[in-house]
Amino acid sequence: MSPRALVVVLDGVGVGALPDAASYGDAGANTLGNVLDAARPGLPNLSGLGLLHTLYGEGMQDLPAPSGAYGRLSPVSPGKDTTSGHWELMGLSVVEPFPAFPDGVPPEVLAAFERAIGRESLGNRARSGTILLDELGPEHVRTGRPIVYTSSDSVFQISAHEEIVPVETLYGWCEAARTVLDGPHRVGRVIARPFVGVPGSFRRTGRRRDFAVPPPGETLLDRLKAAGKRVLAIGKVSEVFAGRGVTESITTDSNRDGVEAALEALRDDGGDFVFLNLRDFDTRYGHRNDAKGFGRALEELDGLVPGLLGALRRDDLLLFTAAHGCDPTDVSTEHTREYAPLLAVGAGVTAGADLGTRETLADVSATVAGHLGLAPLAGRDFLAASRN
Repeated sequence: MSPRALVVVLDGVGVGALPDAASYGDAGANTLGNVLDAARPGLPNLSGLGLLHTLYGEGMQDLPAPSGAYGRLSPVSPGKDTTSGHWELMGLSVVEPFPAFPDGVPPEVLAAFERAIGRESLGNRARSGTILLDELGPEHVRTGRPIVYTSSDSVFQISAHEEIVPVETLYGWCEAARTVLDGPHRVGRVIARPFVGVPGSFRRTGRRRDFAVPPPGETLLDRLKAAGKRVLAIGKVSEVFAGRGVTESITTDSNRDGVEAALEALRDDGGDFVFLNLRDFDTRYGHRNDAKGFGRALEELDGLVPGLLGALRRDDLLLFTAAHGCDPTDVSTEHTREYAPLLAVGAGVTAGADLGTRETLADVSATVAGHLGLAPLAGRDFLAASRN
């Protein structure tokens, strides 16, 4: 049987502030470390693979030797957004950061968006989306005006009640925003945020959709697809790459959904490369400053790890990583500029190996490429020695 690779992105699970974090307002950020301190989650399986080792803390020498290889990744792309992080993981680094609008998009841009959709909007400020639902949801229901909001990340988000604005109409508004938000205003993602409920109990639905700019160059996904490999994207991965290089995509409502989809793919041989994003850490807990919930989500994943390991064949490679941090103990509700954890298990992996601090997230793409028999786009294959 041919080798397979599974990359699991623990969305928002950073492992310590990068040297330039202070310039992003993120000095002292450490998503995993601070969640461990605040919530004390039990993580026997992830810890057994080496997750705690990726923190490189003072107590590291007292930890038992892990069954996986471990390290941490340093993003070279500027910023701390989902799009540039995922692209770099797949071998395409961003030189210029995507624009962000922490004070809302400029008035002329908002006016162009409103003309495109034929109605005025509400909000246009940097704010937690769930808080805005409480503040502006009743007026939206009364008027049908969409709630728009931004953040320090490169996003423009649009919320609408599914019974007031059909979801397909909301998607159309996002496509209109994608056209307007171009040139110097070309944000990484426009995000549809449908919700339901009544005032006081509004809740988001699982029909979120991300409208990302297409990658400006080749990624590992493109190279794999061109080589005839089956690329299965699970979660928001396909949207982040604007569908490029993906042969099949599965949307999910939760981390558990995503892991179960990956398990089914492994058992049914549903892909040569499976790329899974677990966004609950970021979306449901990091952005809401909910450290306890973040810890529970880690515990849920920990309980699913044995199933993933049991589904691997002898020639399979499994990597856990992230694209940025989202420290729920931070003063803001935004992403944080952090190292990404790196855990490896499977073919060619030496148990307990310290892979060190890697120079780029692209080392993930280089390693997957080497495992699947392709030339790398960027980065260094940290398992190359085991294949020689």
